[in-house]
Amino acid sequence: MHGITSSSRTWRDVMPGLGGSYEVIAPDLLGHGTSAKPRGDYSLGAYASGLRDLMVALDIPKATVVGHSLGGGVAMQFAYQFPERLNRLILVDSGGLGGEVALALRAATLPGSDYVLPLLFSSPVRGAGALAGGVLGKLGLKANADVRGLVEGFESLGDASARRAFLHTARAVIDPAGQRVDARDRLYLASSIPTLLVWGSRDRIIPLAHGRGAHEQMPGSRFEVFEGAGHFPFNDDPERFVALLDDFISTTTPAHVDDAAVRRLMDQHNNDA
Repeated sequence: MHGITSSSRTWRDVMPGLGGSYEVIAPDLLGHGTSAKPRGDYSLGAYASGLRDLMVALDIPKATVVGHSLGGGVAMQFAYQFPERLNRLILVDSGGLGGEVALALRAATLPGSDYVLPLLFSSPVRGAGALAGGVLGKLGLKANADVRGLVEGFESLGDASARRAFLHTARAVIDPAGQRVDARDRLYLASSIPTLLVWGSRDRIIPLAHGRGAHEQMPGSRFEVFEGAGHFPFNDDPERFVALLDDFISTTTPAHVDDAAVRRLMDQHNNDA
């Protein structure tokens, strides 16, 4: 699952490598890409329920769930709401693990941003972003994954319905002070789920410290840092990312979580507290 303003195409460099060994499903979340953009519920809970509905429709009882940025928050919410459908959890530069987040995303939740966004993401501005990437290519320089990811995000906001969906989504998880949805108080419930955390060392959207902190709170989790990468480490080094996921999946046993297991974890946590 992709991040905010992104779509399934953010995974295009890793899909071929993963698709050779696994059935890979990369949806456009509601309000993103080619999915519908209704006036509706854009909360993490609604996104998680949408993922469950997709799995039911495709007759997929369980899956390893990979979430990037906003998609990481959705993945954790999915693990909380539907743990019986989860084999493994893979969080990539995930939201929902601390308050800090890029200023631009906080600013988007301010009153009046509804009127500013159409000016910021008009055709000339979006064209300038795409032009910057094209100029770098003609000069023989490779725009890094963050530049590409941000340009694609800018392009997606040229449509009024996409901007409206973006604002609904952003305001569901962020306010001017930062991220307001925090999964850290429930991370102990994932202790029986094989979990991999992946982060770019130079992420300027969501700090590396969030990944380190989550790793410390999730006994048995695995933490991998892509040195020099930003918010899109899987696009900085797709081959390493594919190899990492393949190794993680092949060396871990799918989780089996039912109500009794969750109850034991809750009782243990309450006793320790």
